[in-house]
Amino acid sequence: MRFRYCPHQVQLRVCGLVLSIAAVTQIQCVSTPDRRWLAGDSHLHSHWSQNDGLYSTPLNARMARRFGLEWIVTTDHGGRDHAKLNMTQAYKELKQSRQLVPEVLQFYGMEFNMPGMDHHTLIIPHAEDEQSVLFEIESRFDANEVFPIDADRNTEVARLAALDYMNKLPKLPILFTNHPSRSATGIGEYGRDEPWEIRGSNDRAPAVYLGMEGAPGHQAGTLAPDGSPVLDLSGEPSGFRGWYRNPGAHTLGGFDQMTALVGGVWDSLLGEGRRFWIVATSDSHRNYADPEPSARGIDFWPGEYQKTYVYAFRTYEDVLDGLRNGRIFAVSGDLVTELDVIANASGRRVETGGTLGVTANESVEVTIRFRDPDTLNGIDENPKVSRVDLILGDVGSSTSDRNETTRVFAKFTDAEWRRDGDNYHMSIALPAFDGDAYIRVRGTSTQESEPQMDTPGENPWGDLWFYSNPIFIEVE
Repeated sequence: MRFRYCPHQVQLRVCGLVLSIAAVTQIQCVSTPDRRWLAGDSHLHSHWSQNDGLYSTPLNARMARRFGLEWIVTTDHGGRDHAKLNMTQAYKELKQSRQLVPEVLQFYGMEFNMPGMDHHTLIIPHAEDEQSVLFEIESRFDANEVFPIDADRNTEVARLAALDYMNKLPKLPILFTNHPSRSATGIGEYGRDEPWEIRGSNDRAPAVYLGMEGAPGHQAGTLAPDGSPVLDLSGEPSGFRGWYRNPGAHTLGGFDQMTALVGGVWDSLLGEGRRFWIVATSDSHRNYADPEPSARGIDFWPGEYQKTYVYAFRTYEDVLDGLRNGRIFAVSGDLVTELDVIANASGRRVETGGTLGVTANESVEVTIRFRDPDTLNGIDENPKVSRVDLILGDVGSSTSDRNETTRVFAKFTDAEWRRDGDNYHMSIALPAFDGDAYIRVRGTSTQESEPQMDTPGENPWGDLWFYSNPIFIEVE
């Protein structure tokens, strides 16, 4: 918190008379800090996740702090009767963790077994009733909560009932689809999360069902404890980024196909004007370099490799507001630590997640600024941005999983951007619009014109990308 001293005219009311007295001292006034980019992780697990989590909530928070995070969401999941465990033991430890690591805002949530779909991140607003709110949702609607398995809890009807319930809560939670294409069998061949299901859920609760993991966790599955790629017994590369194991449906540059393919599922959703956002997570369960070999997993610590940045004040309320309204960018390997995308038209200005109203045939200027600090990342490297792409798509012309109008409108390299210390700037004028559209930005450390499908055993530190969320342009 910053302070400044302000001269004031002091008024005193005495016996009905107002006396104005010139202040002989100066009064301390609080100057509200500006919003800034806050790094976080919306999907991580503790030992309260049945069968697969390992670390305590305070340890997760301490490691998040070590790797530069300012907010996290505890997202433990389970099966039979996990709601009670979550409400009592997990929540008790979360409250302790908030006291032990106050530098990190720690939201209460869970990895929700969405009826009829795959896992989802559920974030509960920070409030006195957060414990009971999550218990009611999990106990009533989680698909794996009861045993023997009740098939009626794992249907589209049950999903819509869960969304209806959440949509009527006094303080709305947030849902993000986790690893949406992990069960896909190929590009455009979807698994447990299909585009029509995502659309239907967003239609049902557009202020709750707000986005997906653009970059899934489990990105360390290709690495040995010393950071080298994993080899199998024959000496061939082994392991898959994100645990996307199905041939022909791996991640692309560490990002899910729904996000990484220009004109793909995400663009089809944006092409319908949906405010649908992406995040990046660790999905941390067990660290790949744990000192105990039997405890090693396929995960980085929270913030060690991927971060979700939210433009917000450092409060629970405003971080949640930033997640809800798309003031977000996702990045791997600490390639950038700030990313501002600004659209201007005749003095009107909006930033990431916003909507710019323009008149027909009015031009728009786009300014992109990123910060690439001269610091080392989680593997003690200092990666550099090789290229930044401005992506443009029309609203109103998408199909079920494609938006054919979406294209890379401009590519920027160091020949086109200006440098000011750690900050890099570039600007471009867009042609006049005769219909609604959106823009978004991505960047990379590679020379790839498009992210390539990740290969088994690939070193994730050599293939870094960042993605902004969109700005919408609406013709008035």
